[in-house]
Amino acid sequence: MNATTARRLGGLATIAGLMFAGMVSAQNYPVRPIRMIVPFPPGGSTDTYARVVSPKAAESLGQQIVIDNRTGAGGAIGAELAARAPADGYTLWLGQTANLAIGPALRAKNNYDPIADYNAITLVQRASSVLVVSPSSPLKNLKDLIDLAQKKPDGLTYGSAGVGTAGHLNGHLLNLSAGINLTHVPYKGAAPAVVDLMAGRITIMATSIGSSASFIRQGKMRAIATTGYKRARQLPEIPTAMEQGLKNFEVTTWHVFMAPAKTSPVIVELLNKHFVAALNLPEMQEKLMSEGGEVTPTTSKEANTFVKSEVQKWGTLIRKAGITAD
Repeated sequence: MNATTARRLGGLATIAGLMFAGMVSAQNYPVRPIRMIVPFPPGGSTDTYARVVSPKAAESLGQQIVIDNRTGAGGAIGAELAARAPADGYTLWLGQTANLAIGPALRAKNNYDPIADYNAITLVQRASSVLVVSPSSPLKNLKDLIDLAQKKPDGLTYGSAGVGTAGHLNGHLLNLSAGINLTHVPYKGAAPAVVDLMAGRITIMATSIGSSASFIRQGKMRAIATTGYKRARQLPEIPTAMEQGLKNFEVTTWHVFMAPAKTSPVIVELLNKHFVAALNLPEMQEKLMSEGGEVTPTTSKEANTFVKSEVQKWGTLIRKAGITAD
């Protein structure tokens, strides 16, 4: 055996040894607590999902899952921290629409790639928005809105919690899908937009069902459409935009448990098994659906495919519209 052949065999043996060590490590996983990065403050919906689901998954995994809130930059700080974490299964994170599909498309520079830097474990939930008008508005449905917008091409408005928010993109997609030209009115947060909507100072806005359902039932605002692929559980009497003729109009916000990209597939599949089992518990579904969405456990492959499609969808829309975070 010559020296070159010996070196090659030695290299192959080293690689085989590392692969075997990785397999053994994955088979023994987990042997210590797992960190769950939540890129938003305590108390919000993302934090709630993490704190509700993680203990049940931890119980069956046999190790504690510790919530680590790393906030800032619209979720980008926590997302970047997760992307740079060791891919050993001991750092996970809860991503969502804003920091995976929308934020990266709005920023000129990103410190993480929403597709290449992560491997999805499972989707957690998807939530529709609802299109609402003031109780004094003559608009009863999307046809009324489209007809009026065509009669007054520049006379109608839609409000949002700010540039680049879900409400802003809902309105922009509505314009494209319906062929109308509602003028965007950005606010510094959802609360002042809701006040002006109720008073009739803006025509329409898209908002979360969880935050608006009680106002709708009290008659303080009127729902004319929901934005999901099916009717919302909390507002079953309100038809979707697609039911009302806007075939390409589907908008949901969503959450997904993720691991760093190079995490062992064996570990990812094990995590999927335990998180999906937790999500399928009746008491878990009751707690999570009180936040306004639908619980949607998936395989890892299904979750990765969904995230990729959403990143591409919103990235294309945002770039074509010239919307930026500045």
